[in-house]
Amino acid sequence: MTDPTAPPFPATQRAGFSSGFGVLAATLGSAVGLGNIWKFPSLTGANGGAGFLLVYLLATLLIGLPVMMAEIAIGRQARANPITALVALSPRRQPWWLIGVAGMVAAFLISSFYSEVVAWVFAYVAKALRGSLLSSDPAVTEAAFQALITDPVQSLLWQWGVLAFIGGILLLGVTKGIEAITKKLMPLLFVLLLLLCAFSLTLDGAAQGLAFLFLPDWGKITAPVVLTAMGLAFFKLSIGMGTMMTYGSYFGADQNIPATATRVMAADLCVSMLAGIAIFPAVFTFGFAPSAGPSLVFITIPAVFAQMPFGQVLMAAFFVLTAVAATGAMLSLMEVPVVTLHERWGLSRPRATVLTLVLLMVVGAGCALSQSTLAGFQPGGRTLFNWADFVSSNLLLPLGGIFIALFAGWAWGADNFRRALSNQGTLHNGALARAIVWVLRWVSPPLILAVMLRGLDLI
Repeated sequence: MTDPTAPPFPATQRAGFSSGFGVLAATLGSAVGLGNIWKFPSLTGANGGAGFLLVYLLATLLIGLPVMMAEIAIGRQARANPITALVALSPRRQPWWLIGVAGMVAAFLISSFYSEVVAWVFAYVAKALRGSLLSSDPAVTEAAFQALITDPVQSLLWQWGVLAFIGGILLLGVTKGIEAITKKLMPLLFVLLLLLCAFSLTLDGAAQGLAFLFLPDWGKITAPVVLTAMGLAFFKLSIGMGTMMTYGSYFGADQNIPATATRVMAADLCVSMLAGIAIFPAVFTFGFAPSAGPSLVFITIPAVFAQMPFGQVLMAAFFVLTAVAATGAMLSLMEVPVVTLHERWGLSRPRATVLTLVLLMVVGAGCALSQSTLAGFQPGGRTLFNWADFVSSNLLLPLGGIFIALFAGWAWGADNFRRALSNQGTLHNGALARAIVWVLRWVSPPLILAVMLRGLDLI
């Protein structure tokens, strides 16, 4: 391991995104993933619908967006992986680089369980092509999902297949791999979601589903609901795990960080809304429970397509493009340990990628088998899948977000941060930069702390 006070990896040796659209597509690919199509509908359904959605929107503006801008700015300024970036920009002898270490660990842990959820999506592509999912009967679609997650062989093979697929893209590098894939395929997800929404709005339960999603029941906005919504906003934009800092290091010097981050946030919210519009009318039409949780998308989407002409083909296409969205998120997660091993430990990029894959296959296997072979192994009352989710989402990510906000607002220096946001004065956004600094100093840290304490059941 190299000295943590070593200078940043030379920018001239690093790859970068080749175009403004490539920057937007890759960054959006990190933020838009299964969290939009899987986690957002399930949490919205479990927490009362529209009231949860309103709090989520506010939290995205007060927590997600400012911290995302801070991460991107830090990464671009240093042109390095998260650990080296924080070493380079920190005041002398202050160990802010530990934030980068925590982010790398968080990205690894999230990859270990998230890869299994992505594996479910890839498995559903195959099931859809075989026509085994076309049923509007909740018992049938629920049984299909349970059969998948409780089969140890299927769980491992699909997870390892997903990891190998992502690793192959990472081996191509930043421009030919990450950027090329996200730039070509991300727009297709929007198109198919729009098609699914159009059909979903013709269902008998459309009005009830839209009312659930957009008409708040103020009595359901409780403190736990608020904190859950803030946690989702934090998780959804891929902050606190080093991904935005890593992608920021590939940004060009002329890229408008506030504008790009705002576009990513808006598109991320748009996908979440479209997913809700696509799913909740079907939930009420076919008698599913809105609070079904993580399995909601896997039992609802097949029921929707079962009612559509060419449903088998369209369902396969939907899960293919859902896999595309998940691929963008997985690329950003796995890029964090890969680029860190490459730059700080001196491994070649191919060796860093292979090492990351092997470690994830070993650690991720515990998560993949949590519903089958290792279902009875629950230290502290949690499966290995749930432990990876709990430690990363409720501890490492919030701590990373708090310290990133404090670093950008105080340690790095407000003037340095404002210059980075304004592209060294070429963008006339001084008032916006000052407002972001104020939010990072006084608003984001206490809100994120509240999310963390809630996640740890301390409030």
